[in-house]
Amino acid sequence: MLLVVVFGVALLIAVLLSGLAARTVLSTSLLFLVGGALVSDGFLGWIHITPDSEIVSVTADLALFAVLFTDGMHVSFPKLRENWRNPARALGLGMPLAFVGMALITHYLVGLDWTTSFLVGAVLAPTDPVFASAIVGRKEVPSKLRQLLNVESGINDGLALPVVLILIAAAGPTSGQAEASLGTIALELVLGLVFGVVLPFVVIELVRFRLLGAEPKLQPLLPLAIGVILYALCHLTHANPYLAAFAAGAVLTARSLEAKEAFEPLGEALAELAKFAALLVFGALLTPSLFGDLSFGGYVAVVLAIVLIRPASLLLSLLGTRFTRQEKLVAAWFGPKGFASVVYGLLVLQAGIPQGEEAFTLIALCIAFSIVAHSSTDVPIARLFHVDDLAGIPAGRKDADTPSKETTADARA
Repeated sequence: MLLVVVFGVALLIAVLLSGLAARTVLSTSLLFLVGGALVSDGFLGWIHITPDSEIVSVTADLALFAVLFTDGMHVSFPKLRENWRNPARALGLGMPLAFVGMALITHYLVGLDWTTSFLVGAVLAPTDPVFASAIVGRKEVPSKLRQLLNVESGINDGLALPVVLILIAAAGPTSGQAEASLGTIALELVLGLVFGVVLPFVVIELVRFRLLGAEPKLQPLLPLAIGVILYALCHLTHANPYLAAFAAGAVLTARSLEAKEAFEPLGEALAELAKFAALLVFGALLTPSLFGDLSFGGYVAVVLAIVLIRPASLLLSLLGTRFTRQEKLVAAWFGPKGFASVVYGLLVLQAGIPQGEEAFTLIALCIAFSIVAHSSTDVPIARLFHVDDLAGIPAGRKDADTPSKETTADARA
């Protein structure tokens, strides 16, 4: 219950400071991260959380599912058909380059064996636009740039998972989850995609029956019901919940724009709550001893992962595209490590592989540094695109024509 009190206080502070955070480098994400670290064993000792605590994996899992579900709702299939090449470049070339680059610096700077080094590369390859909401959530930013970051982050989580599980198995697993065969992993991905497409499709078709349909005040609960059923169904069948969540959000938008618009304010709020809870719990793992466990080479690897590996890999993948130089640089910088990396990092730790603890320490600190770096720079960079109304509250009056996402869901991550 003390954890609930801490979360409530942190949430209140974050809400009160959100307007200021939306206009400055202050980040509400960073507030929860620091808050979790402050109340943990490393400082005040109010909350006792370890990496193997169930609450860590549960909150990270729920946050990733909720974020991907709402991210999927922002995918426009007509626009994606017109501009599919850019996300394909980022996923087909940029992601493998980042994966290999991170593995190389992990092996040579940290001293992990090759299998574990490639495992770290796979865990840190996925990106997350949650910590760059002033960029991906603003209509003033070119749509092709926002679409690139959203689609890339929504799909690369599912692409990285089978690689992570295979490498855990190759590194010497002790957990049943890591012993999954390649066929089983493929089946889980396919099932996740099928569930994510079929369930919202069937539900939207049911709504169109004359005798069925939701009254206005209950309409936002329709997509929520889909999300709840989908989450439970995936965990009961071991289908991939993250691919399912992103697919379901995209299909829901494609089949019923009305349902998407009705759910959007509630969905964004729930995703924010899940994200904040996961950040608070993850922050509790960032004790001084964890920072002390990482070698000097590890800190160099963390810095290179953020300022070199991701930027260089994406810039190479975008060569020859129609992005302006400024757009390429922004896309290259915003490759934050988020909840997918947290979940996959926990899989590494819980698998009991020989160098699992060293790998998790590197992964955890890379995620923490990424959150600080990216969530604190999205506002200054958003101003390059003349995004002035960063808080969603114009100086004079609210613009009645502004979409709900721009007015309610762009509080700084």
